[in-house]
Amino acid sequence: MLLNFLKKIDFTIIFCMLPIMVAGILTMSTLINKNNFLHNFLSDIFFFKQTLFIFLALFIFIFISFLDYRFLRDSYAVMSFYGFSLLLLILLIPFGHTVHGTKAWFDFKFFSFEPADLMKLSLIILLAKYFSKRHLEIANVKHILISFLYMFIPVLLIMKQPDLGSAIVLVAIWSGLVFVSGISKKHLLILVGLGLFSFILLWNFYFKAYQKARVLNFINPNYDLKGSGYNVYQSLIAVGSGGFWGKGMGYGTQSRLNFLPEHETDFIFAAFLEEWGWFGGLIIFILFAILIFHLTRMAIKAESNFETLFILGVAIYFVAHLVINIGMNLGLMPVIGIPLPLMSYGGSHLVIESLALGLCVGMNRYAKASHLSKFKNEFLGLE
Repeated sequence: MLLNFLKKIDFTIIFCMLPIMVAGILTMSTLINKNNFLHNFLSDIFFFKQTLFIFLALFIFIFISFLDYRFLRDSYAVMSFYGFSLLLLILLIPFGHTVHGTKAWFDFKFFSFEPADLMKLSLIILLAKYFSKRHLEIANVKHILISFLYMFIPVLLIMKQPDLGSAIVLVAIWSGLVFVSGISKKHLLILVGLGLFSFILLWNFYFKAYQKARVLNFINPNYDLKGSGYNVYQSLIAVGSGGFWGKGMGYGTQSRLNFLPEHETDFIFAAFLEEWGWFGGLIIFILFAILIFHLTRMAIKAESNFETLFILGVAIYFVAHLVINIGMNLGLMPVIGIPLPLMSYGGSHLVIESLALGLCVGMNRYAKASHLSKFKNEFLGLE
């Protein structure tokens, strides 16, 4: 019984998830080199809460991987999930909790929930469902425009918060799924042009002063080192001072002495590199690469277009977060506030990522069972 249960668990994903989550919790913890571990564990709010989030995330991953995901093929269920996610984004306007000028969370005292994380997953499901039914008709610009509308409505609500990082991830998910669905080169060029035009409009009529300052700091790192460029400047100091082997666990001065802001969330990768060096960073890169490669293999072997597009959407989600977050930490992209998957502090993104990966495993297991059943029927002459 136990052996059969263990055989059904995707240990490749757990092998990737667990070290990344542990690396994050060790980087944000203040327990290193302190006496009375139990007392400090209970008093260190980041370590205590993130430990609970990790256990919850692993439970959700395993539980969801055994769930029959096929209800997601139902259009009513997909639209209900999408509509519920939209409703949560709307409710943020009157009831949201503001942190650093962004009203993006529902505050439940012990934990906060960010609806934008749920919307990312619901958009992946919706687009996978939509494109799987119209795979041969994707050249029709009508379907591109309708799918764009599904993405554009939540982007407007998220920009209202304002949360530029999550909005960009939604755009990346939509763009990636449109691309893998077989969009024509002509339509691809049109989309690129529309993207540039949209950026110009946002820059002139929507972006706030601090958002423009972050872009200017990206173009010119010395633009405002004491103001909008301070975070990136401290991040680069942390990364550079860590060298190849790092300063050692618990000895990162930039993060431990609070020179590096948001070192538990947006800049956790820089804090990690300071203590573990580029050697540790290379291990994190390898683990993420294995995870994404594993998802890609799942997508290739999937039962239908819906499963293929969903799993690829999850892979795109991880790639978008990785590129943006690590780019921010290394000064290669503007600071737009986005967590590093599985590693940054926070429960809502960790739970959603585990939920998405669990669904991928369930889809992969069903595909194997379906192929095995088909093989048996053919072998017995039932087909």
